[in-house]
Parts: sequence; structure tokens; C-alpha cells
Amino acid sequence: MFRKIPLAWLQLTREKSRLLVALAGIAFADILMFMQLGFQDALYSSSVRMHKSLHGDIFLISPQSTALIAMKNFAQRRLYQAQAFEGVASVSSLYLDFALWKNPANRKTRGILVIGFNPKESILDIKEVQENLSTIQMPDVVLFDKASRAQFGTIAEDFAQGKTIETEVGSKRIRVKGIFSLGASFGADGNIITSDTNFERIFPRRDPGLIDVGIIKVKAGADVKNIVQQMREKLPKDVTVLSKQEFIDFEMNYWKTGTAIGFIFSLGTAMGFVVGIVIVYQILYTDVADHLPEYATLKAMGYTNGYLLSVVFQEALILAILGYMPGIAFSFWLYNLTRNATSLPMLMTISRATTVMILTIIMCLGSGAIAVRKLQAADPADIF
Repeated sequence: MFRKIPLAWLQLTREKSRLLVALAGIAFADILMFMQLGFQDALYSSSVRMHKSLHGDIFLISPQSTALIAMKNFAQRRLYQAQAFEGVASVSSLYLDFALWKNPANRKTRGILVIGFNPKESILDIKEVQENLSTIQMPDVVLFDKASRAQFGTIAEDFAQGKTIETEVGSKRIRVKGIFSLGASFGADGNIITSDTNFERIFPRRDPGLIDVGIIKVKAGADVKNIVQQMREKLPKDVTVLSKQEFIDFEMNYWKTGTAIGFIFSLGTAMGFVVGIVIVYQILYTDVADHLPEYATLKAMGYTNGYLLSVVFQEALILAILGYMPGIAFSFWLYNLTRNATSLPMLMTISRATTVMILTIIMCLGSGAIAVRKLQAADPADIF
């Protein structure tokens, strides 16, 4: 009959204030892990959104380029040389650079990423951009990314209301004639898209014969890996040839290893895990210490160390499950708040929820394993 008594649950609920403190501590540790993992995933996801939207199979970049926000240009003739390879269907040039955007409302300036390409070459798989290719052919016209940060002004709202939007980018007067959605990232707070001709007007000092990314489409059925290998062997070494996945990995690797941001988020997750271990250990250790005479009595009655240890581990598992629920609920709210404030893709995923759940269980069971050392030393003869 005694084995049917929920001893672990009764001990945890005996002092409700202590239980609430324990659950709050576990929830805090979970929130910390959720936020760090969420920011890390948002960092990687936002950095490659443009890469994934580009219509292309092979990409040419300068060997000196480190990331999309730090591209070094190279001679456009390399792209034309690549067009001569068998299996290549078409080539396109992509221009990228930062300029100061002047907020039409308060006249404050902020750096924005300017994306330029030939509108006759459909290279971006974004519906709003496809619908406005003819629009950006007009002089000094741009499309504005409505998912840019709020500091650029209420451009999307004003455009929806039919207002005329004119401002300055760099030293050039431009008009916003369309809206699209790409999203801000850790490297760029906002984006605008325009034609290659308008791009040259915004950056008149740039050599028109230099490009930032060369985009190559291959013919249907062509072997992309083989074409990439041929280009690497035959093109001069002043360009780097990448497949689309390698282009994505190139960007991801920069944020993972080329900056401290990825490490900081990983460290934050580890710190949340350690904080949770300390909190749960303190709760379980105090519980064991407070009930040491009772545990010793059970030992004297014939209950084994294994049974008593299972009670502590049951307490740890109960704390893990109960503490996780408010942690994930509050994290949903924080994700939504962060997404609205920063335009970063902060989304709760099943894999992340499962990962944190597993970490929480390991965290609590690990704390229980440390706390039971005192229980193993409980001797009825010493206590009584």
C-alpha cells in the first residue's frame, strides 16, 4: 500500500511556496534557453533568406567576400566567361551595397541594403518583386521591404493608403512605387530593390563593370556539380564558384564562426542550463535534508536505497514537467514580442520545443543525481 502513495508529489506540494519558487526558477532557465536558441536560429534564418530566394544554380563571388553584407566586387567579364560553359542556360548580375536612407517623416538617416539587378532577368523568387519588375525600370524608383525595421518610417502603411512616398537614398532622390517582403537580419535593418540602372545612379562612383554576385542558371538535366568543378578549374582564381547550397553554407559559416554572435547565443543557452541545474539542486537538496529522518526511518523499515532514490528522481521529473509548461508559454509571448519589434523570424518550432524539453528533463534529473548523495549517506543509527 505504501508504494501506491504518491510520496514524491506529496513532498513537493507540502510546502507550496518552495514549489512555486522551484517552478519559477525552472521556467526562467527554460525561457533563457528558448530565447538564446530562438535568437540563434533567427540569426541563421534571416541571414540566408535572400540566398534561398535567388533563382540560380551556381554563384560567383569574390574570394575576398565574407558575407552578403560584406561583398567585394569582381569583374563582370568573369560571368560572361562562365556563360560559355556547356550546360549554362543564362547568367545574371546582382549588385549589393549600403546607403543612407532618410526617413520621410523625421528626416533621420539609417543604413539600408540596396539590391540591384536587371529587371528583364527574373532572379528573385518573391511574388511582389515579380509583379513589379516593370515598375523598377522607371528612373529613380525602388521597392521597399515592408518587413524592414520601424526606424525607416511608416512606408508600407503610407503606400497602402495611396500616399506619394519620396525620400533620399545616399544623395539621390527616389520614389517608392512598390512593396515587397524579405525581412531584416542581423546585418541589414532593411532592404530596397531597384534596377541595375537606378543602382548606378544611387552609387555613381562604382565602376559599372564590377558586380557583387554572379548568378548562373543551368539547363534542365545538366549536372550542376560537374559544371561547378569545370568552372573552378578553368576560371581565374579571382572568383569563387559555389553551388546554391555552398552559397548558403558560406553565409551561415560566417555568422557561426566569423563573428562572436553565434558563440554568444550558444553560451547563453549553456548558462541557462547551468542556472536550472543549480536551482533544482538547491530545491531537491533542501527537501532531502529536511526529510532525512523520515528517509532513515524508511531505510530501517526495509526500503532500499533504490526506492528512496527513485522518489527523488520522481520529484525531479515532476519539477521538469511543471516548470517547462509556464516556460514555453511565456516564450511564445516573448517570441511574438521580439518578432514585432525587430522583424526577425522568431518562431517556435517543434524541434526547439522538444530540445528544450529534453534539456529540462536532463537538467532536473542531473540535479537529482547530485542531491541524492546525501540521501545515500542516511543511516538510521546515526540519526536516531
